[in-house]
Amino acid sequence: MLETEYQIKGRGIGTAHLLKSFTFGDPNARPHVYIQGGLHADEGPGMLVSRMTCEKLLILEQTGKISGRVTVVPVANPIGLSQFGLGQQEGRFDVYDGRNFNRHYPDLTLGVVSRLDCLLGEDPKENVAIIREALRQEVDDWPADTPADLLRKRILQTSVDADYVLDLHCDGEAEVHIYTQPEFIEALEALSAFLKARAVLIAEVSGDNPFDEAVSQPWVALRQLYGRHAIPVGCVATTIELRGRSDVQIDLAAQDADAIIQFLIAIGVVQGEMQKPPEMLCEPTPLSGSQALISPAAGLLSYRCQLGQFINRGDIVADIIDPLTGRIDHIEAATSGIFYARADTRIAEVGKRLGKIAGKDPIRTGLLLSP
Repeated sequence: MLETEYQIKGRGIGTAHLLKSFTFGDPNARPHVYIQGGLHADEGPGMLVSRMTCEKLLILEQTGKISGRVTVVPVANPIGLSQFGLGQQEGRFDVYDGRNFNRHYPDLTLGVVSRLDCLLGEDPKENVAIIREALRQEVDDWPADTPADLLRKRILQTSVDADYVLDLHCDGEAEVHIYTQPEFIEALEALSAFLKARAVLIAEVSGDNPFDEAVSQPWVALRQLYGRHAIPVGCVATTIELRGRSDVQIDLAAQDADAIIQFLIAIGVVQGEMQKPPEMLCEPTPLSGSQALISPAAGLLSYRCQLGQFINRGDIVADIIDPLTGRIDHIEAATSGIFYARADTRIAEVGKRLGKIAGKDPIRTGLLLSP
C-alpha cells in the first residue's frame, strides 16, 4: 500500500488541510479504479465504506490478489470537515462562498480537444494514452487558487486517469441509488446489482459539472466528436448514494465494501471467485424523470409512504401540517415510480425538498441535481 499526503492551503494565516490517498497494487497497473468518500463532508456512510474497502484491499494486496490498481481517498473533503456552525457540521457547501463542494469542477473537454490536434489515430489503445496525457496536462494547468478549488484540482489529479471512478455519497434518508451516464449502464450493471440499488438515474449532463461528470464527460464528448470506433470509453464514473445520513453502521458498510470488492473482481482488478450478481432491483430511469417533491407550505412533515415503495401518480406521499391553524397540505406524486429518497428532518419550510420518485418519463429540464 502506498500512502500519500497532500497539503491544501487554508484561507487563514498558518492554516492548511490534509488530504490522504491510499493506493493498492502496482502504481502503473490497469485497470485503475478510484474510490472516494466524504466529498460532502457531512455524509458519513461513504467514508466508512471507503475505510472498510481499504482494509479488505490491504489483505488482498498482502496475498498478491490485486492485478490492477485501486486508489482510495476515504476523506475527500477535509475543508468541509473543519466547518461548524452552532454545533452543526456544514460539509456540503463551502461556508466562505456558498459553493457546493461537488459542483463547479472545470470542464476539461475544450482544453483537451485543443491539445489533441492531429495526435489521434486509428489505434484505440494509443488514443486512450494520448487523451489521458492531455487530461492530466489540462488539470495541471487549471488555475486553482482558493482552498476549495485547490482541493478540486488535487482530487482531479489523483483520479483523472482512472478507468473507473466511484464517488460515494448519501442522501437524507434513502435507499441505495446511483447516478451515471447512459453510456455506462452496462459497465456498472454488476455494481448496481451487488449494491442492491433501488434506482439507477441516468443523464448525459446533470448540470453544474459535478465531480463524476468532470472526469467522464470529456470521454463521452470526444467519442461523439471523433467517432466511437477509435476512442473507447476511457473512464466510467458514477455517484453512489449509500442510503441516508444516519446509516453509518459497520454491518452495512461491510456489506457495501464486499459489493465493491465483487465489482473489482468482475472488472479484473482483483483476483478471486466472483459471486453471481443478484437480480437487479430496478431498471435505469432518466434523471429528468425523477420528481423532486417540494413543500408548498411551512409545517410539520408526515410521510405516508415508505422508502422503496412504488408510488403511483396522484398518490399522496406526505402531509404538511400547520400546528397553528391545523391546515394540512397534501403532497401528491406527479409521476409513478420508486420512492427512493426523502428528507431526514420532519419540519418543513416553503420550498423544502421532501423526497424523490424515480419516474420513467422525463418531466424536468435544466439543472437536474439538487443545489
